[in-house]
Amino acid sequence: MRTLLMGVLNMTPDSFSDGGLFPTLEAALDAARRLISEGADFLDIGGESTRPGAEPVPEEIELRRVLPLVEALAEDGLARISIDTMKPAVAAACLRAGASLVNDITGLRDPRMAEAAAHHGAGVVVMHMRGTPRTMRQEANYGDVVAEVKAELAEKVRLAREAGIAEIFVDPGIGFAKTAAHSFEILRRLREFEELGCPILIGPSRKSFLGTLPGMEKPGERLEGTLAAAVIGAMHGASVVRVHDVGPCRKALSVLEAVRRS
Repeated sequence: MRTLLMGVLNMTPDSFSDGGLFPTLEAALDAARRLISEGADFLDIGGESTRPGAEPVPEEIELRRVLPLVEALAEDGLARISIDTMKPAVAAACLRAGASLVNDITGLRDPRMAEAAAHHGAGVVVMHMRGTPRTMRQEANYGDVVAEVKAELAEKVRLAREAGIAEIFVDPGIGFAKTAAHSFEILRRLREFEELGCPILIGPSRKSFLGTLPGMEKPGERLEGTLAAAVIGAMHGASVVRVHDVGPCRKALSVLEAVRRS
């Protein structure tokens, strides 16, 4: 079974790893097409940083960052477009422009997000996070992180199904209101999230939990760690892996897929 890849394209000046890389629409389009050529099945486009401590961005600024790229990529029609946003109005505008998936790190906390996705026949990625990007570090308190995250995601899945959304991915939120130890445990026990009855998506790419390991303190030093986390996640049930480095990740996963076919 082939693990799908979601390529990250942040149209932000301040994302933790790739902020400010795409100052023009043409630069972003070139990057998007490169990710597709490397094997991306989805492109996840975001206009607001969700790094720990990040401040919220006004709706009009977020739309100005993401909407032209969504429109241009929808015209290309080369990959599915996911809009990474917490704002229902941004999601709705991008769905009208050609996106078909909403990646909501708040897990449909605003009921209008589920309504927008259902209205446009879109899928959703329901991610687990406590608090907000600004406060989530203080929210990383669990007895059993997997059991508690799974229970909270189950409620989000129920809300999505009640809204009439047919395609639901669950994301346990590695690095979001999680310590490094929590993130490693989630990867180890990832298959337990299959009980939710939805495909599992993980986003380990360049995350700070990898930075707790020797030689990976900086985001730019975490490629090998990302590849290991992606393969471990796929072995433990992830259907989709969200990454910045699509080409290397596709190669790493191709080894796992060859082993499965053997």
